[in-house]
Amino acid sequence: MPGKKYKNVVKEFELDGKEFLLEDALDLVPKLKTAKFNETVELHFSLGVDPKKSDQNIRGMVSLPAGTGKDVRVLVFAKGDMIQVAKEAGADFIGDEENVAKIKSGWFEFDVCIATPDMMGVVGQLGRLLGPRGLMPNPKLGTVTNDIEKTIKDMKSGRVEYRVDKFANIHVPVGKSDFAKEDLKKNIFALTNAIVKARPSSAKGQYMKSCYLALTMSPSVKVNVTNLTRSAAGI
Repeated sequence: MPGKKYKNVVKEFELDGKEFLLEDALDLVPKLKTAKFNETVELHFSLGVDPKKSDQNIRGMVSLPAGTGKDVRVLVFAKGDMIQVAKEAGADFIGDEENVAKIKSGWFEFDVCIATPDMMGVVGQLGRLLGPRGLMPNPKLGTVTNDIEKTIKDMKSGRVEYRVDKFANIHVPVGKSDFAKEDLKKNIFALTNAIVKARPSSAKGQYMKSCYLALTMSPSVKVNVTNLTRSAAGI
């Protein structure tokens, strides 16, 4: 249940039932801060899709121009010369049989998992553990690749995954509470455009149903989704 401070903020700014243009939402969100730490700024979309249908189970990757403000820990499954490439590119962990055993024992101290194609036989043992956490390497997301160097650098510089959940919602971090407004806007536009482009042809009716902007521990602000998509597209 929301705490007293949370409820007071909602009441003070009269958030219930209100909808804001993105510019106004970005000005308002910092004023709603209730935590003392540097909170993550999150964007939440509700989409008009049916995730139970395979062609509407939206998932993809997008590079945020201003980064995420987070230190991304990368685990790479590779062998041979690729191990050194991964180390030099900044991989935090190099996957081998020892890491497989650690993950099976409950170790998940990494944010992204990348694998070269020749290591998928090893990684495949972890599908049931990595899959539900969104950590399973996937060629469609670019995380099964021989271009280890570029992929690691992309992940560490602000490449994030978006995926629709079973309720047709998407939740993605777009920065930190100490980010400049223009940097947040760049990231929000990049994410919005990516999701718009991912619209499946089989989706009927309104695609972008609603959008909310929020800090991790603070009340959310409803954003006018029509204005957002038009602004992101530069219309």
